[in-house]
Amino acid sequence: MDAAFTAEQEEIRRTLREILGKRCGPDEVKAAVRTDTGYDPELWQRLAQRLGLPGIAIAEEYGGVGCAPADLALACEETGRALLPSPLLATAVLAAPLVTALGSPAQRAALLPGFAAGTLTAALAVPGAALSTALALTGDNTAGEWAGGGRAGGVQARRPEGEEGWRLYGEAAQVLDGHAAGVLLVAAHTGGFARSRVLLFLVRSDAPGLVRSRQAALDETRPQARVQLRDTPAELLGERHEQGADIAHALAATGRGAAAVLAAEAVGAAGQALARTVDYVRQREQFGRAVGSFQAVKHRLADLYVRVQAARSAAYYAAWDPEQGGLALAQALEALRVTAGEAIQLHGGIGFTWEHDAHLYFKRAAADELLFGPVHRLRAHAADRAGLFAPQGQAQDPAENQAQDNERVAV
Repeated sequence: MDAAFTAEQEEIRRTLREILGKRCGPDEVKAAVRTDTGYDPELWQRLAQRLGLPGIAIAEEYGGVGCAPADLALACEETGRALLPSPLLATAVLAAPLVTALGSPAQRAALLPGFAAGTLTAALAVPGAALSTALALTGDNTAGEWAGGGRAGGVQARRPEGEEGWRLYGEAAQVLDGHAAGVLLVAAHTGGFARSRVLLFLVRSDAPGLVRSRQAALDETRPQARVQLRDTPAELLGERHEQGADIAHALAATGRGAAAVLAAEAVGAAGQALARTVDYVRQREQFGRAVGSFQAVKHRLADLYVRVQAARSAAYYAAWDPEQGGLALAQALEALRVTAGEAIQLHGGIGFTWEHDAHLYFKRAAADELLFGPVHRLRAHAADRAGLFAPQGQAQDPAENQAQDNERVAV
């Protein structure tokens, strides 16, 4: 593996840092998240038109840039540095890969060009706080329990007699960017209680019976919505009705890619939080000398630097090998949480005020762990997949684990 960045990757990162440095400072972030959409539409369009950011990993035949998912992950290190509020994660990282993997040719042609151009946004709706399990980051997603019970819970789907389409009813309470998305990918149960299975459906923002409300969230840069479906018309994602196994695999593959992107974002945020803290302790004086000159402070900053650099190495590795995404995400989220906490501490009394910029990073760290973690479950699931704690004499390699997963899906 060649870990060196290409000239194109360096140019994307440099241009992104330049644009976001001018248009996405802490004050701009705080202003953008309080708008109806939760982000700056003008900046979003500029990133889409100048860099093709939402279409980096979308094929050229659909209007995308056609780069590898690794390029998107590396670009997202810069969006993490600025804590960019945008529909990038929900649309380009979660929805676009699912449409690419499962959608019919007509659905891909209708949706992916809009995603790539930044004119259409999407959101993945799963019940409750089950997003990390649905993406197979913290647990097995093949059984479908994460989508709610068979007759009750989550979202239910039915096909009315005499109609070609589907109807959905139920709700999802924590849908990332669900309040403003132009299209929703909804995981729903169908087939009744005895033969219940989980399928994915497309719901347009103007569909009758769709009710969306933005919820209060710890991290306003990750807006969440309650989505209610009241006998809402929906379109099955894909052409086949019996696609439960395909959905589980597609969600898991999407989860691995999302973990690599999220790890890069968290590393970018942790690095920026550390840089801002270093700048502060160089300027802040105590007892007639800079706070950063005290040995204890130097040791704390050195420990943070090592932690962030280790997480960055893991994130870069996961960008090229998404199979390691879960572990990289765990290390990056932990690095961001510790660094953000230390940033508050080292900013002294001013750092403890809720309005201080350091809390933007602290909120991002806490919210990402709630959405995609926690860290110990990310690590436990990765260890389980690798067979690290199998009974003595029964150790399994990853290929055997995957074979067993395939057998469970087939059953």
